[in-house]
Amino acid sequence: MSSSTTTWNPKRTHDEVDKILCAPNALHELETREINGQVQRVYKNLWPSLRVFWLTVSKLHPNKTCVVYENQRLTFGEVAERAIRAASIFQNVYGVHKGDRIAICSRNYPEYLVIFWACHLIGAVSVLVNAWLPIEPLKHCLFQTTCSLIFVDSERASLLSPAVDEVKSKAGTKAFLVLEAHEGKGLWSGIENWTTQFDVYKGDTQQVLKEDPQITPEDNATILFTSGTGGIPKGCLSTQRAFLSNLFNSLASMGRVMLRRGEDLVFGTPPGPQAGLFLPTPLFHSAGTSLLMIGALTGGKLVLMRQWNHKHRLIKEENIAFIGGVQSTVSDLANSAAKGTPLRTILYGGAAVSPSQARRALHAFPTASLTHAYGLTETNATTVTFGGEDYLARLDSCGRPMPIDDVLVMSPNGSQCPTGTVGEVWLRGPNIMKCYWGDPAATSKALTKDGWLKTGDMGYMDNEGFLYIKDRLKDIIIRGGENIDSISVENALYIDEGVIEAAAVPVPDARLGELVTAFVTVKPSHKTRVNETVLVDVARKHLPKFAVPVMILIKEEFTHTPSGKIMKGELRKIAAEEWAKRQNSKTGSQGKL
Repeated sequence: MSSSTTTWNPKRTHDEVDKILCAPNALHELETREINGQVQRVYKNLWPSLRVFWLTVSKLHPNKTCVVYENQRLTFGEVAERAIRAASIFQNVYGVHKGDRIAICSRNYPEYLVIFWACHLIGAVSVLVNAWLPIEPLKHCLFQTTCSLIFVDSERASLLSPAVDEVKSKAGTKAFLVLEAHEGKGLWSGIENWTTQFDVYKGDTQQVLKEDPQITPEDNATILFTSGTGGIPKGCLSTQRAFLSNLFNSLASMGRVMLRRGEDLVFGTPPGPQAGLFLPTPLFHSAGTSLLMIGALTGGKLVLMRQWNHKHRLIKEENIAFIGGVQSTVSDLANSAAKGTPLRTILYGGAAVSPSQARRALHAFPTASLTHAYGLTETNATTVTFGGEDYLARLDSCGRPMPIDDVLVMSPNGSQCPTGTVGEVWLRGPNIMKCYWGDPAATSKALTKDGWLKTGDMGYMDNEGFLYIKDRLKDIIIRGGENIDSISVENALYIDEGVIEAAAVPVPDARLGELVTAFVTVKPSHKTRVNETVLVDVARKHLPKFAVPVMILIKEEFTHTPSGKIMKGELRKIAAEEWAKRQNSKTGSQGKL
């Protein structure tokens, strides 16, 4: 157990918990199925399709608020009604059929939800494109997925307008449609106004409900894109079962917390005012769709924001009980006027969060239960997770595999690593993507023939089955034969309360191969105190000598991926240039960028 942890005495063992959680007739009851030639554990009671899921849950709480955005507020019933109308337009105006693809490339709007659910009412595949991409990789995503319809916001309409004819020609796209056109110039050549098309439609909307497209669990459902930090984004194609399994995995995590505490297993909406789920991440990211699904099932209102602003009044006004995001998001809130808001859950996603950051979050929001979920776009988010006291006891872990998922830690020679030994993390389960759309070479490189996903993450398992992620394979720093994981270096720097974010990267060295350097951003209130010397001293107290950064640079801000990860490619170049200057001048001067 890490020195950064606390101890507790759970009322049930992990085996006892999962036996209750997945018992016959329980919500998470398991069964074994053959899926594409592979034998998998699956959730027996999972909805067969997103269509069935949405038609079910939207009727459970039709009068509750579904989504809030600025002056827009739609109930579940209103979103459902709009989605049915939109689906009818897709079919009868544009000739979209089951299995056809519909792209959404937009910032978070309420109408994003409408288009998403409309896709799934008719069995179309929702293609959620990263709206932050520059024009060339954006065009690549649209060319490759050959979507029948492409929905954009006004910013993407302006970006793509010159390429509309090219995309239509190469991808066979029938129409581009712009959402919230009033926010831009209103008219773009070759792009239709969705509001106009929606309002003038006179067709029979109820036909969508009368005609069942017979969607099966193994039919295609979604394409979400990887962040593209290693090159061109890849489209992860998932089935209905794969996408929906993430929702049951999220519920299973909540159930495990209850059972480990000795409580009864009760899933339901707490009494009182409707709870808000605050979404600081884009809906085109798997964390965004994960919160979308949790809100739909639990009757929580999804609170959207034009851009991240931790000072926004919505945090308190909308009764936010659930916040999901990366550690920088939660750190911002912990240092804002939102501090003390009676949150119920803080969900961290991705690799392990700095223990010092997690403790500060709990101090700022003492009513919150901390939860951590590890997964990738390829796994439809949650594959390994935990929360509550188990998390507090192992702040540097990512949790345990979900009931339907398996984890292996593999060595470079292809053998399984012993407990406690770092290797590449492999994942398998029915929530894993089907393939990278249109890229069989990348698919065969990432997926083994028996269904294991090679994540590219380095980590180890302890003797209780908890997973610890140490680094990305490509981010390991090798100094004189010593493997140094950047997360350990970054966590040491986070111990200083003035650090907002930290990123460790290597610089080349003729003798040792690589040396450790780091970048940080600093809170305004600590800028007069925090400097390179202070941070190197912090690192020396908490890291072995070979892992202490030889240089620490202070930046005003980092560039992030849509999932909130720091883009390290640019930092490597800056670090190499600055280190070369220092070596040439031999001044050892401190840098500020």
